[in-house]
Amino acid sequence: MTSDDDVVTLDDIQQARDVIMTSPLNVRKTPMLKDMTSYFPELDQSMGLCMKLEGMQTTGSFKIRGVANQMANLPPEVKNGTRKLITMSAGNYGKAFAYTLNKLNLPGLCLMPLTAPSNRITLIKSYGVSVEQCPSSELTSEVNRFVEKENYIYYHSFDDARLIAGYGSIALEILEDDVKPDVVVVCCGGGGLVSGIAAGIKQSGLTDCRIYAVEPEGSRTMYESFRKGEPVTMAVSSVAAGLSPPYAGKLTYQCCRKYVEDVILVSDEEILNCMSRLFHVGLVAEPSGCAAMAAILNNKIPNVAGKKVVAVITGSNVTLSEMTSYQ
Repeated sequence: MTSDDDVVTLDDIQQARDVIMTSPLNVRKTPMLKDMTSYFPELDQSMGLCMKLEGMQTTGSFKIRGVANQMANLPPEVKNGTRKLITMSAGNYGKAFAYTLNKLNLPGLCLMPLTAPSNRITLIKSYGVSVEQCPSSELTSEVNRFVEKENYIYYHSFDDARLIAGYGSIALEILEDDVKPDVVVVCCGGGGLVSGIAAGIKQSGLTDCRIYAVEPEGSRTMYESFRKGEPVTMAVSSVAAGLSPPYAGKLTYQCCRKYVEDVILVSDEEILNCMSRLFHVGLVAEPSGCAAMAAILNNKIPNVAGKKVVAVITGSNVTLSEMTSYQ
């Protein structure tokens, strides 16, 4: 199944899994809830719905998997303190990045958009990582300025093969839980998560399994990239800030083009309604973590009758006050 144009191979994913599960960062194998269809009467009850709960991961999202693999072999100049790491993130990657640097007793800088929630900024700072904010459209140029003029080393928050391989560990867990899915539905921002899961599922031999990426309507970078035939940059806006980078990654686009069936769009209203539905069955999920399940609840995934479907719930970093404010 693999070829020279693969961003990551199954060996890469398996090695990343070994690295992150033996790291000092407390990366967990997250729960898989099976036979969940009856909790959602609006669904075709012949569908076998399973839910992978990445919101129960350390730092509250899947991001720590990728970060642990990214930082497994830090450059010597970072370890000895002569150079610092920089990233850009709206929240969850930044949280995992800061958590990891805190564990390693290293400094760093996280650039965040002006729209980032204040509590995420406070949390990242509490780990000892500096935060600077700027408009989303200026994030890339600001990163470049710190790299070129202040000698920082940039760790990308989604377009990085080590990151993608780390996220692929979720695919291995799905298969180890004796779930042989016909369909896997994954939230998509920059595309790192769906790239890793799709590569892991397909390269493990489930070539007929359909993988769908789900984006907010207002942050449809991978959707438009599929239509244009190359990664696009565009203005974005969504309640799901973690799914709203201003461009699709080159590596993630390459991986998604090869392994992802299609990109599905959901509205902010559908995302928030899904968050409420999950809360009322006992599951806490942030807006960015709900997109995949929102697509399922709104019957946007084709041909699921009688199929085994896995929805990846990607994060739980939302406060009760935030949940109330969305109503």
